[in-house]
Amino acid sequence: MGIGPVEYLVVKFPGSRFTGEIAPALDDLVKSGIVRVIDLAFVTKDADGNVASVEMENVDSDVFQAFERIAGERGGLLNEEDLRAAGDELEPGSSAALLVWEDVWAARFAQALENAGAELVTIQRIPRDIVKAALEFAEAERVATTT
Repeated sequence: MGIGPVEYLVVKFPGSRFTGEIAPALDDLVKSGIVRVIDLAFVTKDADGNVASVEMENVDSDVFQAFERIAGERGGLLNEEDLRAAGDELEPGSSAALLVWEDVWAARFAQALENAGAELVTIQRIPRDIVKAALEFAEAERVATTT
C-alpha cells in the first residue's frame, strides 16, 4: 500500500492560549485511521521577540502531554529553519503549532492512481471560509427558490 497525501499546517495561538480542545480532536482522527501524525512541533515568541521551540516532553502541561501521546516518535520533517520561519511570523507573546500528517484515508486511492499510471495534474486545498460561504449561499438560494 502506498502513502497517502502528506500535508502540513501552521496554526498560531495569540497570547499563547491553549484550551485543550485540539489534542482530543486530533487523537480521534489518528485512532480512527484517517490521519497519521508524521511530525509535530511548537514554537513561541516571547514579549521581547525571541523565538524558541518547545519540547513537548519537557513541558509540565496536560495540553502538551496530550499532544506528546498523539505524536509519539516524530518524523523529523520539521527542522529548525521551519520553526524559526513560523516563529518569525508570530506576534510577541504568541505561540504556534506546526503539524505534518499523512491522509491515510487516501493511501489506497493514491496507490490505485500510481498502479494505473495516472499522473497528478494539480491538487489544491480550497480555504474553509470560501467553502463555508459557498455552501451557505447555495442553501440560501435553495430556500429562496423553494418558498
